[in-house]
Amino acid sequence: MKQIIEQHRKIVSLIAERRVKQSLDILKDLMEKGSPGKFTDDFEALTLTYRNMLKYTIEGINDPERENVYRKLLQSILHMADMVKQDILSHYSGWHTYWVKQQSEKKQLLTGTGTIQSVDDLLFKNELDEWLRMTGEVTTDHGSEPARQHKQLIRNIFNHLWISDFYGDAELSLVDIIAKSGKFRWHETSLFMSAVTLSALRFFQTAKAEILLKFYRKGDDHVRARALAGLIITLHYHDKRLKLYPEITSLLKEAGSEERFREHCRIVVLQMLRSRETEKLGRKLTEEILPQVAKLKPKIEEKLDLDNIMPDDPDSDKNPDWSQMFGESEEIFKSFEELTKLQMEGADVYMQAFSNLKHFDFFRDFENWFLPFHPDHEAVDDIFRDEILGPGTNDLAEALYKTPFICDSDKYSLILNLKYLPAEQKTMMLKVFRMELEGLGQFEETESATDPYRTFRVAITQYLQDLYRFYKLSPYRKEFEDIFAGRLDIYNATFYRDYCSTPDTDISMADYLFSKDFFEDAHDLYVNIIKQEPSNVQLYEKTGYCLQQAGNYEEALKHYQRAELIERRVWTVKKIGLCLRKLGRFEQALEYYLHAADADPSDKHTTLMTAHCYLDLNDYESALKYYFRIEYDQPGNVNILRPIAWCYFALGNFSDSEKYYQKLRNTRLNAHDYINMGHLALCTGKKSEAAELYRQSISSGEFTRESFLNTMRYDEEILLKHGVDRADIPIIIDYVLFLAG
Repeated sequence: MKQIIEQHRKIVSLIAERRVKQSLDILKDLMEKGSPGKFTDDFEALTLTYRNMLKYTIEGINDPERENVYRKLLQSILHMADMVKQDILSHYSGWHTYWVKQQSEKKQLLTGTGTIQSVDDLLFKNELDEWLRMTGEVTTDHGSEPARQHKQLIRNIFNHLWISDFYGDAELSLVDIIAKSGKFRWHETSLFMSAVTLSALRFFQTAKAEILLKFYRKGDDHVRARALAGLIITLHYHDKRLKLYPEITSLLKEAGSEERFREHCRIVVLQMLRSRETEKLGRKLTEEILPQVAKLKPKIEEKLDLDNIMPDDPDSDKNPDWSQMFGESEEIFKSFEELTKLQMEGADVYMQAFSNLKHFDFFRDFENWFLPFHPDHEAVDDIFRDEILGPGTNDLAEALYKTPFICDSDKYSLILNLKYLPAEQKTMMLKVFRMELEGLGQFEETESATDPYRTFRVAITQYLQDLYRFYKLSPYRKEFEDIFAGRLDIYNATFYRDYCSTPDTDISMADYLFSKDFFEDAHDLYVNIIKQEPSNVQLYEKTGYCLQQAGNYEEALKHYQRAELIERRVWTVKKIGLCLRKLGRFEQALEYYLHAADADPSDKHTTLMTAHCYLDLNDYESALKYYFRIEYDQPGNVNILRPIAWCYFALGNFSDSEKYYQKLRNTRLNAHDYINMGHLALCTGKKSEAAELYRQSISSGEFTRESFLNTMRYDEEILLKHGVDRADIPIIIDYVLFLAG
């Protein structure tokens, strides 16, 4: 199936580049893998139309409608490619999507209506009509027949909107009923938005994008969030096609004139970008924080004497060692503070924790991966019947519903897992959620006062985290192309740049990416912003830094130099020096570091880099003067001993070099230390000692034999300068290799 998907993707790319003949060739090959003869007539008609168009153009015939005809032709090729792809996947993939589709088609045939042409042809039309005629609320008795029928109706609507390739009159009428009847609750309409999104990703149609935009404009914040997220994800996925569909670009242009729409788009894109941190946060928890917390346990038990706290002395004072113990674990608490801050920003810190709680039968129902959490869901019923949790179920469900920090999928996981907890933990959880409910009111009031987009932001955050879990954890994930893979550079998409972005949103987006070390992404945005603000020194500095982090020192240098022309800053001067040194232009690098030192003589980093430049230029006397400044200022810095010892060695001052290498012996020696000390021994006539030191460089595990040989070749010139016999060097090397085994 991977090859089919790749061929389809290639056709889309070729059409976007107007390489029609090549796209038709691939489409013909793709057709041969599907139903024999099913698309042959349509394909031949398209080919004939295109050949005639080419002929008329070559003959110079002027057709004022040619551009429109050409665009329609390209749309038709893409539409056929979509249909061929779906036909092949339906017959040969074995995926759940197409199983549901085939079951629905079989039931449709049994009714005697093979093709759905209007809403009256829908299998669930009677149930829909009955529901629309009903008055009053849905029964809270989830075991009742009306509740069961209603649940099945919602599932049928979801499935139909999801598996329908092309939305015709029936689907458009159904969507209109959902929008205008007022009978569907917010969580049901939200669920339908996910179905439309899944359908739009699988099979492109402008009507689906229009539906999502329509519900974004008219729904409450939950529905709006899901509709806009679905629209942006769909437009990004199909970005190469969009210029062929002026009806979409016209709608986007109108929406893009509204400040709220642009801000909502920025919120969606930022939250999509935050998903890139999810795996890194999970690793931080499992590999760094939790192991450190685990190490605390024995110390806690020892220091706090947990076994004897209760019940002998209920009035005893708190242990005075607590503050000392926690002080020893300061890094853990810094990490937790960092995670809390990230959580407040919308980072997904719970993915790892809840990934093992998706095994419940609840998650075997496909649509439940997209279901918003609401307190009257039937999953809460089990808690009502629990002896411990029952009395507090309302508080628990309400707190879960209101909390902005846990996504809907994880809320269901938590509810479903509660009944399996020991009694003590159930009691504790009730206390936690009651406290949470008390604090949420004040939190909501404070946050809403400072952030008018807060409700929408929370809804987007939770929904995108739900989607993330579906694409990463669900048993159906393998049959869906992961929308969270790759760079997620929605801000580079044509539709976003044309209709959603502004200079201010671009800068905030770029600065966010920059702060999270996504330098490649930040660079793309900064480059575009510079075109609009060519005198902004910070933009050149940040762009240069992004390029520097990518190892592109030549381009980084150009941007730093442009920043320097606008305003000379010490930071920029030092960065220019760094790039010049990385490019091997040592004399120029030295010049810039000397300028930086004049501007800020107390900067020890500049002092060190100046010393390095002199070392690069083999000016060992000057290098020593600067290294000595570092040694004087930082007497405990053992790392400064290495360059000083080497400079003395390079100058032939073997006795002082030996003194510094002796100091270095009190530290952990690395492979280079052994080689450099071996050089010193060799130059002072101690061949056996030199050979042993060389052997230790290999046995340290830091050097391969090839690394050792390369280093010896590189240092040969300085060894010869200090009187080592050229003929001795290969002999010593071979001797060392024999010693190393």
